Amino acid sequence: MIRRIGVLAAVLAVLSGSAVAHALPAVNMEAVLKAAQIDPRRADSAVTPGSGDSVLAVERALADQGLLSAGYVDGHFGTKTVEAYAAFQRAQGSTGLDASGFPGRASLVKLGEQRFTVTRTLVPGARVTYRGALMNERTKAMLVEAERRLGRSLVVTQGSYNPGGDPTSAGTHDGGGVLDISVSGVTPVNVVRELRTVGFAAWYRTPAQGDWEAHIHAVALADPDLSPPAQHQGGDYYLGLNGLANRGPDDGPAVTPKRTWEEYRRAG
Repeated sequence: MIRRIGVLAAVLAVLSGSAVAHALPAVNMEAVLKAAQIDPRRADSAVTPGSGDSVLAVERALADQGLLSAGYVDGHFGTKTVEAYAAFQRAQGSTGLDASGFPGRASLVKLGEQRFTVTRTLVPGARVTYRGALMNERTKAMLVEAERRLGRSLVVTQGSYNPGGDPTSAGTHDGGGVLDISVSGVTPVNVVRELRTVGFAAWYRTPAQGDWEAHIHAVALADPDLSPPAQHQGGDYYLGLNGLANRGPDDGPAVTPKRTWEEYRRAG
């Protein structure tokens, strides 16, 4: 009888633990990344549609760690939340781009232990060389799809993970997800449109805008490896801006809705 009671208690404990696990809130990583790009670029503290509950769960976890004041637990992934998340990443031993305050899968899962589960996880994949340029597997897949839609290959003049490689790039190529593409022999507006369609924030850059040759600049939205300047360009794109330091109005072709690569693939 005592043995049976012990077995029953063990079973009840397992069931109780399962119930607790199932009760944890779910954090949509895609939604968190979108908010982490857009919200720091806003002039207000608005909540990015579809991200509020996920961001709140992340902020509560940061507050529980003593990294975020309760007043900023509001569903808005603003600069204070970015700073708190970067502090959490550093506490886990991360440095450089891995401690920029932009959530990666590993840090988000770690933060969520006993607090939330992570859904719609997103990873950039391994670093590869394509069209003679370094990029990650996610960026390559996006570029391949844009080329398929265009019916032609594109020439990449600068890839990703190129810290300090081009001073005129203002650090946007320091991390992943960013490409510069030649406009030789192409109609720039068509290329920009297809890049935007598959999930890039993309613009046609001209010499009149800065100290560079004419080219197309593309930022893979929601790439966890984006450098902070590239994160900001992605946020500005969502907000209808040109991604330049002057934060002027977007001068590229309108693509509606603005989708990430994952959203594009789900849309079929």
